Amino acid sequence: MMLEPSIDVLQEKIKSKYTLVILSAKRARQLSETKDLQVENPQSAKYVGQALEEVVAGKLYLEENN
Repeated sequence: MMLEPSIDVLQEKIKSKYTLVILSAKRARQLSETKDLQVENPQSAKYVGQALEEVVAGKLYLEENN
């Protein structure tokens, strides 16, 4: 079974796997409460998958502090 989006595509957007996990988990909690999805017609029915789809779409990202 192939998981979408792939880790390679996700790491093009966010380099650290740890950061990716934390960001997607926080966003999944938000989605479970608000249902305010930023992508249309998500492939995933689960909140974490939907959060990862937002990362790939460029809707969910991490701002870097300078």
